[in-house]
Amino acid sequence: MTHNTPLSPRPLHHLAALGAGRVLTVAQLRAHGVTAAAADAQCRPGGPWQRLLPGVVLLRPGPPTSEERLHAVLLYTARERTEGAVPAQPGPDAPERPEAMITGLAALTLHGVTGAPPLPSLEVIDVLVPRQRRLRSAGWARIVRTAALPAAQSVTGVPVAPVARALADAVAGLTDARTVHRLMTEAVRGGHCEPTALVRELRRARLLSRPHVVDAVESLVAEGRALAEQRLYRMVREYGLPDPVWNVDLRLPGGPHLGGLDAYWPEQAVAVELDTRAHRHDAPASRGARGREHLERLGITVVRLTPRGLRDRPEQQAVVVRTALMAAGEQPPAAYVVVLPR
Repeated sequence: MTHNTPLSPRPLHHLAALGAGRVLTVAQLRAHGVTAAAADAQCRPGGPWQRLLPGVVLLRPGPPTSEERLHAVLLYTARERTEGAVPAQPGPDAPERPEAMITGLAALTLHGVTGAPPLPSLEVIDVLVPRQRRLRSAGWARIVRTAALPAAQSVTGVPVAPVARALADAVAGLTDARTVHRLMTEAVRGGHCEPTALVRELRRARLLSRPHVVDAVESLVAEGRALAEQRLYRMVREYGLPDPVWNVDLRLPGGPHLGGLDAYWPEQAVAVELDTRAHRHDAPASRGARGREHLERLGITVVRLTPRGLRDRPEQQAVVVRTALMAAGEQPPAAYVVVLPR
């Protein structure tokens, strides 16, 4: 005999196997045989469950943990699915290309950026979603839209926006200049992101017109250059490269200024230029390219090194410079230039 009765609000002991404090969507509960009416009954005041966000339930009473709040936000953003589909619980098995990721201050905290507020103190958690998603901010889940999602980074199984993007999203909601300056500086000092990537994200978000952001960027660029120069000095010393002349300007005899260089080997006519000028939002990238082309037409080899390369691959960068120095003897003599301290 067939009974076409709906799923009954049967005892829910079988859900205990899911683990204490499990966060589930209404769709997931339905897949476990729990009707909407049964879930509502469990979430009544004084009941054993609670509704954290629309369509998202915590299977225990009491305040949610930071991890539970993060998972609830991600499950809330995953609600737009084909009817009957069950969103996956965030965790180590989360998809490589998630449709949403934590960003803003919460993401900075997860990345370990010093000075970012602890998760329990955050009144809202920002979550980055594609612009076309039909979602609204709800409770402590604040929707941040983007035309294209960046590649997420997994932190303790939670999909998180890269530091530069998360920092730009955080700065968009901050008005305190000291807080903005501190977060930017500590993200760079801690090696979480390069100034170039951060400025690129700030430009994309149209934040470089804000005076307190511009001031922080100028300070950040200066500090980023100083760090890159220190890494360049260390690379030359540790990998046994011949000593160059440091921080010089080149000029043609009685002629125009040719540009500044971070390191120059006059005998080999090899120069090193740190690629940090691209951080400046008021300087076209083509200006530096034209200067390099002019030097190369004069027979000077220009090697461009990036701050990230010096930080992550100093040995490889040293090989590039050494190769340029060794190849100099096979090149036609360079034009005579005047070397001046910068």
